Amino acid sequence: MTENNIEREVFDANRKALFINLDDTIYGSFAEIGGGQEVARFFFQSGGASGTVAKTISAYDMVFSDSLYGRTPTGRYVSEARLLQMLDYEYNSLVKVLGKERTGNTRFFAFANTVTTINYQKTNEGHGWVGVRFQLTPKSKPNEVVLHVKLRETDNLLQQKTLGILGVNLIYACFYNYQYPNSFLKSLVELNLEDRIEIDMIRMQGPDLDYVDNRLLAVQLVKNNMTTVTMFDRYGSVKPPSELLYKKNVMLLRGSFRPITYVGFDMLKSGFSLFKKEVGFDKKNTIVLCEMTLKNLIEEGVFDERDFLDRVDILCGMGQNVMITNFKEFYKVSNWFRQFRIQNIRILVGALTFRKILEKKYYTNLKGGILEAMGKLFTENLKVYLYPGREKETHEILASSNLPVEDDVKFLYQHLLETGLIFDIPNYRKEILPFFSYKVLAKLNANDPEWEAMVPKYVSGFIKRKNLFGYGKDNKDTAKVDEC
Repeated sequence: MTENNIEREVFDANRKALFINLDDTIYGSFAEIGGGQEVARFFFQSGGASGTVAKTISAYDMVFSDSLYGRTPTGRYVSEARLLQMLDYEYNSLVKVLGKERTGNTRFFAFANTVTTINYQKTNEGHGWVGVRFQLTPKSKPNEVVLHVKLRETDNLLQQKTLGILGVNLIYACFYNYQYPNSFLKSLVELNLEDRIEIDMIRMQGPDLDYVDNRLLAVQLVKNNMTTVTMFDRYGSVKPPSELLYKKNVMLLRGSFRPITYVGFDMLKSGFSLFKKEVGFDKKNTIVLCEMTLKNLIEEGVFDERDFLDRVDILCGMGQNVMITNFKEFYKVSNWFRQFRIQNIRILVGALTFRKILEKKYYTNLKGGILEAMGKLFTENLKVYLYPGREKETHEILASSNLPVEDDVKFLYQHLLETGLIFDIPNYRKEILPFFSYKVLAKLNANDPEWEAMVPKYVSGFIKRKNLFGYGKDNKDTAKVDEC
C-alpha cells in the first residue's frame, strides 16, 4: 500500500492526547512561551496526564527565560534559535533527571514552542516556532521535528486554541505517523486547521527519520496548500521566508528554469548590475530570488516533486536562492511580499512575458480588471526590469519603447513608463535571445547536442550527470514556452 492510499481515522485533539497519555512508554516535558500552555492543557484535560507529563513550564519573563535557556544569539525570542535552545535544555534535563529512574521501555520527548499571538490592537501577526525532540525506541538517540507556523485567525483566544490543537497533532504524528512524510504533513492540519494556520517551513531529522528529504517536504507544503510559498537559500537549505526577506532589498526572476538557459543567466547578471546602480548594494540586506510556481502544473495534474527539486539543485548550485509558490499572476507575488516590509523589490521580466501581463483577458476575475491588477503589482516599492525579447516572426527586438500592447491599454502602459516604474535592462546579450527553455528541451529530447550551447556549462554538466529532463531517453517533452 502506498502512502497516498493510506486511510486513517481522524481523532479529535482530546482523543489524541488521551491515546498518548495511555501509552506508558511515552513520557516528557512541555515548555511553552507566548501563547499560553495550550498544548499541555489538552493532555491534562483528556485524563491520565500523569502517565505522560513529567513537567510543564512557561517562562514568560525574558530574564527568567534567559536564566534557563541562555541568551538568544539573534536577540529574538520568537525564533528558531530560541526554540532549539528550549529543546536542548528541556530534553537534556529530562534524560539527566529521569534517565536512570525510568528504565525499561520509556521513550522520552520534549515539546517546545515560542509564539507571539495577535495583540489587542491587532497590529501584529501571530506566528511562532514549534518543535518536538523525541525517541522512538528506548535509550536511542532522539529525532527532531521543527516547524514555523503563521496563525491566520484575528482573535487571540482562537489563536491560542489553534496552537494547542497543532501541538497535539504534532506530538501524535511524531509517534504514530512518522513513517509517511506526506501523511505526517497532512495530519498536522487535521481538526479543521487548514484555514487557521500556515506552515511555511518544516524540518525532520534524526536516526529514525534519515529517509526524509526536507526539500521534498517543503515542496509538499505548497502542493498541499499548507502554505503559499516555500524557500531555499543558496545552499539548498529550507528557510522560513521571514528569515530571508525581512526588510531586505529583493530582486526576483520568475521562470520555469527547466532548465535555466543563458537567457535566464544573463537576466540575473545584467539585472543585478542595474539593481546595484539603482538601489545600491549591501550584502547583509540584499537578496536575489529565482521563483517557480506550481500553480499551472497542479491545475493540469502534471506536477512532479522530484523534477522541481532537480531545478532547485541546479539553481542553488549556481549560487541562487529559490522560491517556490502557488501564485499564477505576477500581482499576487507582489502582494505577498508586502508582509515582510521589503525596502525595494525589482522583478525581472522578459518583454514577451510582460506583453502578456498587459493583456486584459487575464484579469476578468478582478472587479477592477487590469487597473486593479496593475495597482496590486506596482506597490510603492516595486519596479519592473524589462529584459528585451525577440519576436518569433519578424525577429524584431522588443523593449519598453516598442512593446506592442492593446489599444485601450496604451495609456495605462504609458503611465507606467512615465512614472519610472519600468526600466529597460541595458548591456544584454543579443545573440542568446532565442535560447528558450522549450527549445533546449526539444533538442535535448531529440538527442541534438546543440542544446548544450544554449545553457551554462554547469547546467549542461549537471543535466548529463543526473540524466535530467529526459536526457538520454526517447521520450518527448511537452514543456511550455518560458524565457528562462
